[in-house]
Amino acid sequence: MMMPTTFVIPFPAIDPVAISIGPLSVRWYALAYIFGLLLAIFVAKRLLRKAELFRPGKPFMESEMMDDFMLWAMLGAVLGGRLGYVLFYKPAYFLSHPADIIAVWKGGMSFHGGFLGFIFAAWLFAKRHEIPFLRLLDISAAVAPLALLLGRIANFINGELWGRPTDVPWAMVFPHAGPEPRHPSQLYEAALEGVVLFAVLMWLVHRFRALARPGLVAGVFTAGYGLARFTVEFFREPDAHLGYLMGGWLTMGMVLSVPLMAAGGWLIARALRAARADTAAS
Repeated sequence: MMMPTTFVIPFPAIDPVAISIGPLSVRWYALAYIFGLLLAIFVAKRLLRKAELFRPGKPFMESEMMDDFMLWAMLGAVLGGRLGYVLFYKPAYFLSHPADIIAVWKGGMSFHGGFLGFIFAAWLFAKRHEIPFLRLLDISAAVAPLALLLGRIANFINGELWGRPTDVPWAMVFPHAGPEPRHPSQLYEAALEGVVLFAVLMWLVHRFRALARPGLVAGVFTAGYGLARFTVEFFREPDAHLGYLMGGWLTMGMVLSVPLMAAGGWLIARALRAARADTAAS
């Protein structure tokens, strides 16, 4: 039985609308993703200008190409995120209400779907511009936690995707989640998926020249995100229309994170095998 909470941190009353001009409203959520993507592109371009991080001492693409790739990445992530939400979380509802599939202003995005959409967009971009697909994934993965960080903070400002009821001292009562104090799981995700994962990737990139081993950075990001998301799911309230799967502790977020961890592990093993083969041949 949960012990009564003796101290609860007040939820910050931040207006989810950042800018309002007449009928036009711009939400923090939208600004977070826009600035997150712009920041990621900025850092990626700086990495591409450091020839010593790559092999054979030369980046695989011009840094200016990242500006073009940004549009491809946005479209892939948004379309994939929406389609993933439709297929993974509410297939029965959207089968009955197909017109609502395009009603993205009502909310409903899936990271796992956006991840797959982004990969497809990256594959098309790499094929069109004749650049190595895995290397494009690597440079994208190295900076992706920056966008995730701002996105999760936006989730917190919106008071959505809250955590499970708890009695920890830093619990919060979210405006639309009832009277129970809950884990601020959005901030847990911001810390793990954003700050910690970005720090690990930058350490690998600069200390071990991970960008010189195709697939390694992408693998660490994919496995790292999957592990972080799986862990936070123990503190995050599952979607109300899904609840716990198989009548136990399992959630849809956990289920979708397992393939990510497996795929990331495979990419890491592949990159390390290729590196050992290159060393043996030289």
